[in-house]
Amino acid sequence: DITDQSFNQTTYEACKAFCEEKGIDFNYFKPAGDSDAERVAMIESSIDEGYNVVVMPGYAFAGAIKETAGTYSDVTFIALDVGAADLGDDYQLPSNLYCAVYQEELCGYMAGYAAVKLGYKNLGFLGGMAVPAVQRYGYGFVQGVDAAAADLGLSDVTVKYVYGGQFFGDADITAVMDTWYAGGTEVVFACGGGIYTSAVDAAKKANGKVIGVDVDQAGVIANYAGVDGLTVTSAMKGLYPATYDTLNDVIINGNWANYVGQIATLGLVSADDPEANYVQIPMGEGTQWSDSFTQDDYKAMVADMYNGVITVSNDISKAASDFATVITVDDQGAIKG
Repeated sequence: DITDQSFNQTTYEACKAFCEEKGIDFNYFKPAGDSDAERVAMIESSIDEGYNVVVMPGYAFAGAIKETAGTYSDVTFIALDVGAADLGDDYQLPSNLYCAVYQEELCGYMAGYAAVKLGYKNLGFLGGMAVPAVQRYGYGFVQGVDAAAADLGLSDVTVKYVYGGQFFGDADITAVMDTWYAGGTEVVFACGGGIYTSAVDAAKKANGKVIGVDVDQAGVIANYAGVDGLTVTSAMKGLYPATYDTLNDVIINGNWANYVGQIATLGLVSADDPEANYVQIPMGEGTQWSDSFTQDDYKAMVADMYNGVITVSNDISKAASDFATVITVDDQGAIKG
């Protein structure tokens, strides 16, 4: 869907804006359901109608890509958040496919580090499904929390860690969040499309806070909650610029040769300008800045990441608790599934 106010919607809006600005025919094709066959059907429908560039957001398109990209060699396929783990190690990328994945562990780290520096000690991570992108967000978050706690000499920082098993909130997930906040959790990183609604519903009742994902969700969360001030920050990846810039370079500049058969990893491109990077937290009001964590502090952290002073693991073969050195991680598995 394109109404999640996050990953899918942002990718759609970037495609739409690019095509409107450049006078290019654009359409949205929505799979009828959550299966490879239904995604393949929509890809083939778009091609039947004459579209020759197909943009697909999310790991769930991997199966459909494997069924279609090699068959329709005159169509350009651009897939965001589809990586080697999704496609399978034995899959050979055809020359008409470009995939991009993000270093979510970096912006997850930024958000976790910021939260602890801002004074929060009891944190939670609510992931959607345990897929690589969500895991990287979560593991980066734990590493950032741990690093900030170590820098501050704290040994009483905790992270509750769970996956919802889906990318939308519901009563069951909200009930778990109610328990967390009632038990002292101060802020939850809600990481997985519309699952943020369950964290927000619980936070609002308990005067708690949330951390957004993918885009600056402060406005989205405030609109949903009907109140301002719930969002500490958001772990963002550059969905809009990655989509828009790629389309512009491929279609307008004719530089497809730079993208052929690649799985690109998008992360930091600047030590000095955090907003130029493909992973970041909001520089504006979307982050709860204070004297204990200022924009200058954030810029210094980004510079250290870029220059290799700070390194963040993306090893999703580990458990979340494996990244804890001075904090306590309570890994609660999955709520569903």
